Amino acid sequence: MSVCLGAVLVLLLVTVQANWQRGAIAQPLPATVSGLSASPAELLPLPYAYDALEPYIDAETMRLHHDMHHASYVTKLNEAVQKHSELQGQTVEALLSNLDALPEDVRTAIRNNGGGHLNHTMFWQIMKPDGGGEPMGAIATVINENFGGFEAFKQTFNQAGADRFGSGWVWLVRNAQGGFEIISTPNQDSPVMVGTYPIMGNDVWEHAYYLAYRNRRPEYLSSWWNVVNWEEINRRLAAAS
Repeated sequence: MSVCLGAVLVLLLVTVQANWQRGAIAQPLPATVSGLSASPAELLPLPYAYDALEPYIDAETMRLHHDMHHASYVTKLNEAVQKHSELQGQTVEALLSNLDALPEDVRTAIRNNGGGHLNHTMFWQIMKPDGGGEPMGAIATVINENFGGFEAFKQTFNQAGADRFGSGWVWLVRNAQGGFEIISTPNQDSPVMVGTYPIMGNDVWEHAYYLAYRNRRPEYLSSWWNVVNWEEINRRLAAAS
């Protein structure tokens, strides 16, 4: 009996490991944006299967977005940080919050690739299968008190994303005064670069949506609300407080 039980346990372990590597089982991600290591930066698996967000975000887009685009940011960030020993051991957020103090030869690389790594690490977390619906908890209060309700919030958020020329992001942030704003940033710039904390954000680079939506960015922005993870956003809101 013990031999059979041991064989079963081995089989289960192999199965779990295989599913883990495919992203089919939720992965532990950093507890907060703060503390995301830049030495070395690490690409963690998606916290769900590649096809888990369909039909709103297709599996091929998720595979390319995570395994190629995000992976490239991590590789290039590591290459930049390794050139200067004094940068090693810092968090990504610390580097991005103090760009002017970085060595000039790696400043742009850290801005672009550190921002890409930070932004995407958040992005995977604030989405989930069977997500969406009305916001709940503290984030619902923030939205109602600051933006006149969820429908008005979505409209303003989507418009900011649609109006971003070229590539970038749209965000809900908490500012240094403790207030809440919807902003957009170009390229992979992070809100931490201007002293604000990202509560949630949507990626409006074409690689985030073009396979399924082509040039219909507003349609993508509208569909994205069906995969929003309000529990994670509430956790980020608590961290921002």
